[in-house]
Amino acid sequence: MDNDAPFAYSGLERIFHERGRLAVCTCLVANTAGMRFTDLQDACGLTDGNLNRHLHALSEVGIVTLERRRGNGRPATIVRITASGRKRFLAYIDELEAVVRAVHDRAHDDTPASSWLPQI
Repeated sequence: MDNDAPFAYSGLERIFHERGRLAVCTCLVANTAGMRFTDLQDACGLTDGNLNRHLHALSEVGIVTLERRRGNGRPATIVRITASGRKRFLAYIDELEAVVRAVHDRAHDDTPASSWLPQI
């Protein structure tokens, strides 16, 4: 964290900082073999179109991959988090934990705000 901007939290990547994408990446980190599109949709509570939009955004930056499988019955799309996507997401979660800790510490700290906020 930059000492000149203690509340900038540069590790909070914008790509993850959205409820649907946070849910998708959380599911995929927990399911390392990947998930079928429909199972991911159910787990995240998203519509087809909404999940599609989030997956497109995540795949554009290499966080997830999509594989269309054909077999007996209907084709299925398998979604997986990439190794670099997993690393980036876990770094994001670490930064988010730092934000929560900082807020908690400041909320219970008797130090006046003037000692840690820049003077105007």
